[in-house]
Amino acid sequence: MAQPMDFAGRGFLDGTDKTMRRAEARGCLRPCRPKSFLTSDENGEDQIMTVTIIHPNRRILLLGAASAGVVGLLPRHLATASAQTGVHAPTQTMPGGANNYMPGAPLVENLGTGFVASGIVRKAGSGEPLRNLRIQIWAATDRGGEREPSNRGSVMTDANGRYRLDISPIVPQFGQPHIHIAYDDPGFATLFLRPVLNSRHDKSMAVDFVLAPAAGNAGKSS
Repeated sequence: MAQPMDFAGRGFLDGTDKTMRRAEARGCLRPCRPKSFLTSDENGEDQIMTVTIIHPNRRILLLGAASAGVVGLLPRHLATASAQTGVHAPTQTMPGGANNYMPGAPLVENLGTGFVASGIVRKAGSGEPLRNLRIQIWAATDRGGEREPSNRGSVMTDANGRYRLDISPIVPQFGQPHIHIAYDDPGFATLFLRPVLNSRHDKSMAVDFVLAPAAGNAGKSS
């Protein structure tokens, strides 16, 4: 089974022909034609992004978007570790990730039911799971838009760095069904993500990501 590739632009994501040919020869990849998607920039303005999606054995990763620094679409499962080197590079903030962000989202049991957001948070470099971190999540659901108070909340990572939050069914906003995930507490660099579902009918999305220590801070211990 093909291993997850790095989201920092290495492995399959570096977009080089040599890497693609080698991967295709091993039967790991099933490349598709480039596709265009509507996304938004850091100012909330609409923009068109074209990416090539590849399929390594049931997992969908993006080719070229990470190395270009323009990511508006993420797979149902975002892999952040390099299988070849074991080095975990910090995940980068995505354009539009901070849209409708409001600090201080309260800790919640759930935001409804019908969709599950989950993942593992790791420390840059070592890849060790980060426990007891507050992860904020918000989305447009069938209960209202992203600014609806009942559509935003925080959860804590467990001893294995895992987070999970049940949410009401996601509805498209700006034509895309997506969620927002954020970390903005001291200790690690602020991060805003905007992963897009493959379909509004998806019932879950697993988003793993890697946090870098904040500038001048060695980072929280795990």
